[in-house]
Amino acid sequence: ESSLDIHGMRVAEARVAFSRFLANALAHGKRCVRIVHGKGRGSAGQQPVLKQKTYHWLQQKDPVLAFVTAPRWDGGTGATYVLLSRKHSGY
Repeated sequence: ESSLDIHGMRVAEARVAFSRFLANALAHGKRCVRIVHGKGRGSAGQQPVLKQKTYHWLQQKDPVLAFVTAPRWDGGTGATYVLLSRKHSGY
């Protein structure tokens, strides 16, 4: 229903964008969203820093019911689908 692309951002910038995006999605009653965090190929050591941070941030949010790696045709390991609760209008 909505998508956020944070790949290529620094962690602090990505965190702000993530928080705003999630709050907006909840305020508008979105149920399923996609976050594109990239695969880490551009980071030091080719580690998926934003993917790990995104997973950590998602685990901390009560409105997040579940999340899973997107299918290959929609970003694969560089993107995550997020299922949101309709019971939360904010966090």
